[in-house]
Amino acid sequence: MYAEHFGFKDNPFSIAPDPRFVYMSPFHQEALGHLLYGTNEDGGFVQLTGEVGTGKTTLIRTLLEQQMPDVDVALTLNPRLTVHEFLASVCDELQVDYPRDSETLKPLIDALNAHLLRTHAEGRRTVLIIDEAQNLSRDVLEQIRLLTNLETNRAKLLRIMLVGQPELRDMLAREDLRQLAQRITARYHLGSLSREQTRAYVEHRLKVVGGYPGIFTPSALVELQRLSRGVPRLINVICDRALMGAYSQSKNQVDRHILRQAAREVLEGTSVRAPTGDLRAWLWGLAVVGSVAAGAALYLWRPFLPELKPVTPVEAQPPAVAGIETPPPAEPEAEAPAALQLYDEGSNQPVSLLLAQWGQAIDPEDTATGCSQAENLGLLCMSGQGDWQMLREYDLPAVLTLSHDDARLGQAVLTAIEQNDAVVDTPLGQQRFSLAELGERWTGEYLLLWQPPFGSRYIGPQSPQTQIRWLQQRLDMYEGTRTAASLPFTYTDVLRERVRRFQAANGLAPDGAVGEQTLIRLNQLAPAPGTPALSRQIAGAG
Repeated sequence: MYAEHFGFKDNPFSIAPDPRFVYMSPFHQEALGHLLYGTNEDGGFVQLTGEVGTGKTTLIRTLLEQQMPDVDVALTLNPRLTVHEFLASVCDELQVDYPRDSETLKPLIDALNAHLLRTHAEGRRTVLIIDEAQNLSRDVLEQIRLLTNLETNRAKLLRIMLVGQPELRDMLAREDLRQLAQRITARYHLGSLSREQTRAYVEHRLKVVGGYPGIFTPSALVELQRLSRGVPRLINVICDRALMGAYSQSKNQVDRHILRQAAREVLEGTSVRAPTGDLRAWLWGLAVVGSVAAGAALYLWRPFLPELKPVTPVEAQPPAVAGIETPPPAEPEAEAPAALQLYDEGSNQPVSLLLAQWGQAIDPEDTATGCSQAENLGLLCMSGQGDWQMLREYDLPAVLTLSHDDARLGQAVLTAIEQNDAVVDTPLGQQRFSLAELGERWTGEYLLLWQPPFGSRYIGPQSPQTQIRWLQQRLDMYEGTRTAASLPFTYTDVLRERVRRFQAANGLAPDGAVGEQTLIRLNQLAPAPGTPALSRQIAGAG
């Protein structure tokens, strides 16, 4: 109903898994990389998990849209089947002829095996994707494990992807399923969207239908991420209702008030009917209530928050001499240093300051976001939740999201860390604070810029030889070894194991997938000229 009012060509926030609307956040890019890896792997399993509504099914649809002429895919969307029904479903997906009246499993397995041998001889690969895999029964899981025994002397005939909710991880950690778990060669858990990614997600979907990014005000987008917790499905439902609300009021923008009202309507009742309602809806309701309570508490306790002031150096005093009374130091007459001030969220200024650290600048007349302009300059934004230790290890300037005294959120740019102090760029200029004081205001959310090698966020089995060679050279640098020139520039099991060792040693998830976090750490082994660093800017910090 509101499409004509806003000039949309289609509904921008449908919850259908339409690949047109896929927003490839860094998380989703890495997840898709894992799925693509699974189409090339000679056996084993790929496991992809994520909370309800994070976009797992949409990623499957996106995978099926890829150009894979040599790959046959069997997709199972309803895993609540008996073993016989499951095997029959797989055969139907692959168009395998089998005895329909058979009451035993052997004819189905024989027919499937013969089909896989034939397609393997033709140079084709077969992939089985099981969505909602957390609903698989113990017997079906055991049969799936046995399917990986269909093989030749040199290769497995079936590649299997298990996609499901977080319960799938818990299920596969059971002792009685350890044989299956040991065959999982790649795992990835799909996270929710950060505040910056939520904004980009909304703008992307609006752009697909011909909308303009300013329909949702910056404050509405902040509220959207808080209430949805960055879950794409909830973002869609809340945005759809908010647009309807703006349309009903004849408004051309969705402000924070309209968005809050939409969220109340969408989430109404989910926090009070746990015994009879859906458990996940109840938990989500608790999360929303908890966030509202936390916000209220922060507001009420605002007067008791310590005023954050810059750290001022203490002048050295002459040592005391025996028999001579040292006069007390004179009281300084200068005014007390100013408290922390922050840039408004949604402003391009923080990213502009980041770009300045890289020797770049954004176009003030360009209406695109700072991250979009940075990408045009060969740099990528990465955001997430972390701590001081993580930022020290990245060793890159970052935008920090901090709270004002009145509980509003704003941003400052971290440019240096020195022992227990931090240097940040604020509207007052460059200021120095203690990490302890700054940490009381930091939400843990950060955004940094990094320079991807070859412009790629991911290196995997389908990456060009130049990227594989770069990866081998960086690991050689880290290990103090040298890859034999005779080895192929391919993503072998040996290379994957080297990646896992590097990740484990650097506090990363040892999944063998080279995504953004791993690439940034590899970059830091030999930073490109002009790369700024928190540790290399201490001397010049004011």
